[in-house]
Amino acid sequence: MLLKLEINGLIKATPGQIIRESILKDKGVKVMSKYLVIVESPAKEKTISKILGKDFTVKSSYGHVRDLPKSKLGIDIEDNFKPTYKNIPKAKKLISDLKKEAENSDKIYLATDFDREGEAIAWHLKEALKLPDPKISRITFHEITTEAILEAVKHPRNLDMELVNSQQARRILDRLVGYKLSPLLWKKVKLGLSAGRVQSVAVMLICNREEEFKSFIPVEYWSIEAELSKLEKNTAPFKALLFSKNDVKFDKLSIKNKEQCDKILKELEDAKYIVKSVKTKQCKRSPYAPYATSTMQQDASRKLGFSASKTMSVAQKLYEGVHIGSSTNVGLITYMRTDSLNIAKSIQGETLKFIESSYGNNFLPKISRIYKTKTKGAQEAHEAIRPTSPNRIPSEIKQYLSEDEFKLYSLIWKRFLASQMSDAIYNTVTTEISAKNYLFKAFESPLIFDGFLKVYNTGDDKKEAKLPSLKSGEELNLLQLLPLRHFTEPPPRYNEASLIKALEEHGIGRPSTYAPTIKTILDRLYVRLDGKKFIPTNLGFVVNNVLKHHFGNIINIEFTASIEEKLDKIAEDKVVWQTVLKDFYKPFERDLNEAEKNLQKQKVQAQQTSEICPNCGKNMVIRYSRRTEFLGCSGYPECKTTLSLDRDGKIAAAPQETDMKCDKCGSQLIKKTGFRGKRYLSCKNYPECKTLYNIDKDGNKIINPEPEHTDIKCNKCGSEMLRRIGKRGPFLTCSAFPKCRNLQWIKTNKTPKSKTGKVAKLSEKKTAKK
Repeated sequence: MLLKLEINGLIKATPGQIIRESILKDKGVKVMSKYLVIVESPAKEKTISKILGKDFTVKSSYGHVRDLPKSKLGIDIEDNFKPTYKNIPKAKKLISDLKKEAENSDKIYLATDFDREGEAIAWHLKEALKLPDPKISRITFHEITTEAILEAVKHPRNLDMELVNSQQARRILDRLVGYKLSPLLWKKVKLGLSAGRVQSVAVMLICNREEEFKSFIPVEYWSIEAELSKLEKNTAPFKALLFSKNDVKFDKLSIKNKEQCDKILKELEDAKYIVKSVKTKQCKRSPYAPYATSTMQQDASRKLGFSASKTMSVAQKLYEGVHIGSSTNVGLITYMRTDSLNIAKSIQGETLKFIESSYGNNFLPKISRIYKTKTKGAQEAHEAIRPTSPNRIPSEIKQYLSEDEFKLYSLIWKRFLASQMSDAIYNTVTTEISAKNYLFKAFESPLIFDGFLKVYNTGDDKKEAKLPSLKSGEELNLLQLLPLRHFTEPPPRYNEASLIKALEEHGIGRPSTYAPTIKTILDRLYVRLDGKKFIPTNLGFVVNNVLKHHFGNIINIEFTASIEEKLDKIAEDKVVWQTVLKDFYKPFERDLNEAEKNLQKQKVQAQQTSEICPNCGKNMVIRYSRRTEFLGCSGYPECKTTLSLDRDGKIAAAPQETDMKCDKCGSQLIKKTGFRGKRYLSCKNYPECKTLYNIDKDGNKIINPEPEHTDIKCNKCGSEMLRRIGKRGPFLTCSAFPKCRNLQWIKTNKTPKSKTGKVAKLSEKKTAKK
């Protein structure tokens, strides 16, 4: 009834009232009910809570609440790979709080992320909280908007145990590889190393490419261009490329050396250059598909210089909700871990209307565009990454976004809008020019209708010189012949964008694993970045060779891709998950036993460099600690000089004296370089005084003010709340931290009550990790 009245405009019902009536209408229940919604991330709490209204309590699980134990394998291989899950220690209080909320709720909605991992988190919540089946429902949504959340609550479903089992199989498989292989590497290579079915294949790809790069032998070849002009004076010159001789086309390597090039130049002496033909035709260029996770990461790397992990972090914020003007928090993009290119019909219709009203009817495609993913095992039930509404134009909401959020949102918005627009049209002109028995060609492709390029710059358009108006039979003036020497180039080293593309093309990993895989291989020092290119370290080569020679059956592209396919089949209920584990473990165990017996202790050779030791004059070499790589003198142990390296493997700046003083002891502060090249200030009186300061981009110390005392009491434990300043502004935190982690954000137009002031209004409280 409420829903009908709402639709007819007779009353203004809240979303919570409408949904409550929808749930209870068949039961005739009229009493107030309370519903608990559990999401993964605390950032979603406020947004979803305001959408659903006061009858719904929204709480966060902060990700996983249960996992395999860290101290042991946690898998009974003999008992059909039965896993033993333990509640995560840091989630102990959270589980207790969620249990109390669940006991006081009539219905519990598990609203974790819409993927394999999210389904498993929902199941673990059910088990950890001991929730009865009749009381729980699973809801999923692609975007955090009012329409999507209401629709999800109206159409709940049961937990998808096939999807859960797929995640369990992946988790157990990764645990078996990690907990069995890693100790072997500690014993045979170096402490602190790790191996994994995805990360090890990523390292293998980088090592293989480096071997190709270093073994590549460049081949010389030549090309010839003719610089020409019309016979009339003051006409702009243009260039034409030598194309064929006696109707036989020159390929890239046809002219192999200078002698062959000179022979052609000799034959072209006294030649007349005559326009043989001018051919014009229209060519269309279709827009790219909207983003999936991998293509978003690739584009953000190329266009914005974002790492994969930074891209996902910024996208997470855009998905979970941003405060826009006077409205509540609103999710700006759909779920960002997806390999699907599907678009909801409703949003497609809304987008076409926006394009027509904003750009005109001629920017609409003749038929609505449908994109199909080429990714192996793509989850077609998901949607592509897109703005939740095309009407939220980036420039109009820029003031509410951080710089990085604005950049990424603009990229997503433009890519999606362009994907629904008409083709760009080019007028392609090909001019053939004869000279004796040789043929030259000149090309021009001016854009005559920009179509989707109106909003999305692909960045791959080459600037071409404009051709003059030419006609068949016209004689041209030769200004000069340009012999050009070239060499073939090796396959390029991988950067983040190309590595993600390679992993995706081979079916290795999933959208959620690309960023953490790259972070892991960098943190383990298997590879380093030279600028934006991945270069394997000596340690990476040693580990790769060990795994390739002793575990080649599982650490390879084909096996890793086949595992992903089997995990998808488990999710589709086509394969039993324990069967996949059995098929994997028997050969893996055999290889492991053989490696234990036959693999000798490996020595990671120090990598020679051209750097000279400032103390003894010998060459410096790259050595490894547990956490980082550094330069050490090759004369060790006689000379123990070491130098830190920055993120790009370059020598980090030496410690610098500053005119700044330590606030605790008054000593001089020294600017130093820490792990991964991070710069900071340290007291010169170290280790007696261990004061440290972060520094800003200008080298100035960042001083976090001491917390202010307030008269506000913690609503969880009764202790005093302290006022602090964070990146997002002022907030209150419990003085009993870390026993109590209560945190409350403060509205920025007021301040909380200090010993002499008034109490500010607080935003909805949420418990946060510190």
